[in-house]
Parts: sequence; C-alpha cells; structure tokens
Amino acid sequence: MTSLNEKVLYTARTHTTGGRDGAARSADGRLDVNLSTPGAPGAGTNPEQLFAAGWSACFLGAIGHVARERKVALPADAAVDAEVDLRYGESGFSLQARLNVSLPGLDHETAAALVQAAHETCPYSKATRGNIGVEINV
Repeated sequence: MTSLNEKVLYTARTHTTGGRDGAARSADGRLDVNLSTPGAPGAGTNPEQLFAAGWSACFLGAIGHVARERKVALPADAAVDAEVDLRYGESGFSLQARLNVSLPGLDHETAAALVQAAHETCPYSKATRGNIGVEINV
C-alpha cells in the first residue's frame, strides 16, 4: 500500500456496529457517535455527514498548507461548507459532493488558485478523484 519513500503519519482506527443504525467509536475514545439513517428521526449522525466533516476539515487544512507555501495569509474566518449527496440510480448507490469555499478578503484569482492547489493536495480529494462527482465553488 505504501511505497518505500512514504511513511505512515497516522492511522485512524474505529469499531462500528449496527451499520447505519448503530454506533462508531475510535480506538482512542475521542470519537464516540451513534449512527442513524439519513432523514430518520432520532439522534445520531450518518456516514455522509461524517464524510462531509472529514473532507471539509482536510480540505481547509490543505488550503492552509498551500497558502503557507505561497506565503499567502489566510483570513481567520476561512471556511469550507461541504455537501455530500447519497444517490440511488440504475447503478445502485453513489455519492456526489460540493465543496463551497469561503476565503473572505482574498481576491478571487488568489482564492481560486489556492483552492485548485488544495484540491490536488488534499488526501480526500485524491481518494475521490474520478470516483464521484465533485463540484468546488469559491
């Protein structure tokens, strides 16, 4: 899985029971959530929300990484709003996503360049590239 010149920086470990109506807990106990089917009543998050939260956090981190490399100061209120759609069609279940990036105070050209570079850098973007529909808005 890893090439000889790469090292593993972190391994997330979770234990999930009950599927979409179950629970998930990380090995270190920092994540402990009840799960529920999207749109179902009751408490609990769902895999799509967890994926959206993870991707948006990672993507914002990638924007920060690229900004530091390019010596661009990011605004304190930089944000990524992620929308992940669970779809069903002829080929079964699938996902599609939109990342709506807000970088107030940066000109559109600079913001768009940072976002494009982040999309090439972010591990979630790399993992989904070519696998799901992705729209990125700046």
